[in-house]
Amino acid sequence: MRVIEDVASFRQHHQRSVLTIGKFDGVHTGHQLILQQLRSKAAEHGAPAIVVLIEPHPEEFFAATPQDCPARLSELEEKLVLLEAQGVDVVYKLRFDAQLQAQSAEDYVQEFLVDGLGVVCLIIGSDFRFGHRRRGDFAMLQAFGERHGFELVESASCEHQGVRISSTYVRQQLQQGHFDLVELLLDRPYGIAGTVVKGQQLGRDLGFPTCNVKLNRKSLPLHGVYACEVQVNNADLAERFLKGAANIGYRPTVTDSSKAVLEVHLLDFDSDLYGEHITVIFRHKIRDEQKFASLADLQARIAIDVQTVRDFFARDMPL
Repeated sequence: MRVIEDVASFRQHHQRSVLTIGKFDGVHTGHQLILQQLRSKAAEHGAPAIVVLIEPHPEEFFAATPQDCPARLSELEEKLVLLEAQGVDVVYKLRFDAQLQAQSAEDYVQEFLVDGLGVVCLIIGSDFRFGHRRRGDFAMLQAFGERHGFELVESASCEHQGVRISSTYVRQQLQQGHFDLVELLLDRPYGIAGTVVKGQQLGRDLGFPTCNVKLNRKSLPLHGVYACEVQVNNADLAERFLKGAANIGYRPTVTDSSKAVLEVHLLDFDSDLYGEHITVIFRHKIRDEQKFASLADLQARIAIDVQTVRDFFARDMPL
């Protein structure tokens, strides 16, 4: 899969495209159904399957503070991995900025889709809005399609028990701790991937060393303490699948910083994982994040949390 950021890069290899446009946050089963449409139409037209990926999310661009925008289910690099697994040929990273915001809907279609990407088929939702003041809509795209000879296909919708599967719906289920349902909605367990970085070593001082995962999110999809499984993406390590207690949030007991952290205490494992790329898979919520009166109180609570995590995993072990 190729990742590009300008039309010139596209034109070096292709003249025509079958494409869809969106944020694709989480690449859930609803997205996967649209990507099936994309692959099918790309094969029909003999053109590459392209996802125009909007980055950053418009909600992030307009938000006054990080708390004002919806939490991301997946960071950009995670999205790219998931999209490649879905058979996408090219991802065009479309930067959402003031210039794009000010562009008219007509210019967006003519200059970007028609002249730039040579669209022969566009798959999009009937509620899609675009261009300055969101004046572009499905009807406008239909008119442009008839004028310029590209096919417009309404994207398929996927439901679970009568509710349309969306990133918002997945986010709501995550916040309620419904991890089995989230796994069904995503067609995979929910996890956060990242690189292990050096922290303040406070966990080690308290007797519970942690792996600190670098986060690049303005807002978090989860807060609290969780039982988790950790996949270490290094084939040279003997132990690549581990269990642990994860804390994701802002560590109110030890810092006033608004910077989010993901820390994982791995059970019965004390090797150095600095620099390794890991995926933290969330399995069960233990408690909400809270502020303690002292580090001693925090230490005592961590001990309880770790035992609770052990008990959670022990109940699923065969006798």
